[in-house]
Amino acid sequence: MGQKKNPEQLAKLLSYILERRPDEFGLVPDADGYVKIKELLKALGEEEGWSYVRRASIDEVGFTIRNPRIEIADDSRIRAKNRERLPEQRLVENLPRLLYTCVREKAQVFAMDKGIFPQAYPRVILSSDQSMAERIGRRADRSPILFTVQTQKAADQGVVFYHAGEILYLADFIPPGCFTGPPLPKQKAESGKAEKPEERTEQKFPGSFFMQLDDEHKQRVILEKKKREILKEKDKRRMRREKQKIRGDS
Repeated sequence: MGQKKNPEQLAKLLSYILERRPDEFGLVPDADGYVKIKELLKALGEEEGWSYVRRASIDEVGFTIRNPRIEIADDSRIRAKNRERLPEQRLVENLPRLLYTCVREKAQVFAMDKGIFPQAYPRVILSSDQSMAERIGRRADRSPILFTVQTQKAADQGVVFYHAGEILYLADFIPPGCFTGPPLPKQKAESGKAEKPEERTEQKFPGSFFMQLDDEHKQRVILEKKKREILKEKDKRRMRREKQKIRGDS
């Protein structure tokens, strides 16, 4: 985890993130320059030497630093007071051929069918850096699904992309057919879980019982039946041979 930094060091890092490069940490400020404190804490927790930072650490900056360069609103959002160098969200001129974004694991099937919709932010957040897209995705899901977006296909369908810093991009929606991802999981039962024979349960009623014959038991019964038929046929052949022998001797 490393040695805990003092409030002055944390204040400098917060100023750098909120004034200049939120995208470097996978953060997208809203129209007023605010980011959610809980998202900021997740981003800091990913940085070596800063995983100790909690909400109390940010409050300490406000209490101990004279004229802090940050301000908090609604007890849940934070921004820099000076936002002159904050990257503006603007239309992309030179669109990368590929962009990356993640969805929650359980949203994969829906996304492949219906498209990629915004999640925690009003727009879909994408990155030209695959590792950054995965980093952002892990903040919402331990095993996020990574999609590769073919930007030209999306643009041909009317999707507009915006810059949100050097490596982050935004879009209102990504239509199906404009991105690829890992294979879909096998179709499961309507309950969402594949039923296993040993997990099957039967409703029980007083004074009654149910006899269950699974596939393995049925197969065993059939084999036993065939075995009896073979033995019976052998006995018949043996009886015929003995009768023929008796006749011959007489």
